[in-house]
Amino acid sequence: MAANVLSSSEAIKMIVYIVRAFVKQCGQMLANTAILKRLAEIDKTLMEHDQAASDIYQKLLLLLQPPAEQPNRRLGFHPDDDA
Repeated sequence: MAANVLSSSEAIKMIVYIVRAFVKQCGQMLANTAILKRLAEIDKTLMEHDQAASDIYQKLLLLLQPPAEQPNRRLGFHPDDDA
């Protein structure tokens, strides 16, 4: 609008500068939106992987427990056994 009112080359240059700055800012906002969307996807994936890793860890803990003590069986024939 200033270019229409003032009709000078300086006013026209300033309007072109402002429009270019506005277009550049809009482009950066769109890029930020895309980046934020991608970060949200990455965060979701990491949460799923964290849950899977936690599940695996819990299952491994059970395997790392020492085995329960079992009574020692004597090998061979023993006539004093009831069986």
